[in-house]
Amino acid sequence: MKVAISGAGVAGAALAHWLHRTGHTPTVIERAPQFRTGGYVIDFWGVGYQVAKRMGIGDSIRTAGYHMERVRSIGRNGEVKADLSVDVFRRMVGDDFTSLPRGDLAAAIYATIEDKVETIFDDSIVTIDEHSDGVHLTFERTPPRDFDLVIGADGLHSNVRRQVFGPDPDFEHYLGCKVAACVVDGYRPRDELSYVLHNTRDRQLGRFALRGDRTMFLFIFRAEHDSPGLAPKDELRNQFDDVGWEGPDILATLDDVDDLYFDVVSQIRMDRWSRGRVLLIGDAAGCISLLGGEGTGLAITEAYVLAGELALAGGDYRRAFDAYEARLRPFIESKQARAARFIWFFATRTRFGLWFRNVAMRTMNFEPLSKLFAGSMRDEFDLPDYDM
Repeated sequence: MKVAISGAGVAGAALAHWLHRTGHTPTVIERAPQFRTGGYVIDFWGVGYQVAKRMGIGDSIRTAGYHMERVRSIGRNGEVKADLSVDVFRRMVGDDFTSLPRGDLAAAIYATIEDKVETIFDDSIVTIDEHSDGVHLTFERTPPRDFDLVIGADGLHSNVRRQVFGPDPDFEHYLGCKVAACVVDGYRPRDELSYVLHNTRDRQLGRFALRGDRTMFLFIFRAEHDSPGLAPKDELRNQFDDVGWEGPDILATLDDVDDLYFDVVSQIRMDRWSRGRVLLIGDAAGCISLLGGEGTGLAITEAYVLAGELALAGGDYRRAFDAYEARLRPFIESKQARAARFIWFFATRTRFGLWFRNVAMRTMNFEPLSKLFAGSMRDEFDLPDYDM
């Protein structure tokens, strides 16, 4: 089948890989003018890592990734409040655990299809009209084309979801926080292979040392979804101007930042992930939120399962869509529930909560107790073997 995939991120590139591998003809449509690398750092583990190895990109991921050693909680005056070994998480999920920029993971996937799959950059789908034997698409720049299926892999603010299923507020469940991330050159101090975090009530400020003398900053704060119309940098300055620690120095670096990621922390919850010949995948269908920590791994898993079910169904897309959703929905909903409960770790509301968070981090260094706090990292999902 000819399959249009909206979005060249992790979900879209992974799906294109598996569809091409199983004999279909995917076309990826990406609104960015070129493939995007870098971005905020994610932790990658679980079933998504298993699928990545089946794709043959395990070595690329290990090369791009960081073998993290510590997570440190720092007080207002630079004192260490808690120091957690990342080996805690490796004991929970195994050696297949790494940290890397989200875009670098997407790039490793895209490299497997770059010379095999058509990608249309700097364009977007304008209309989606389903007819008896296909779907007619129009674009902002590309001439109209017909496809057998359309897959929305275009993230939290999905264009395909909005056109086919309805406006964002019908499906977006805001979790009460906003998040921003950026990368700067030459920042000091550096703590290699460590997440360094500073929390005050309702806010978290963190940094992560990257290769090439770069540092990623992460800002998380509680706010109303539709807060006053400040520019993102001004909103960050307003929120973090009194946090102490390295706050003033980090805020000062924003003046030279051209690429700032800024978004809400939300989940997408839908009764159905498909309508007719159109299906949503990844964050477009069931975003667990950036703070859930496993969105990329889930997206890779969903891509693999969708392609596998299409192969099993022998071209019966309706049967494949239903089987895909039946297999994955309980797993995704359980991840969403856990992610929503974990917001307190990033944006703690009270002084007691801050104290308890640091106690919890210190406690997690002891394996018997770590399971109380880190057990949600385990993936309760049996990955099918579709022999693709």
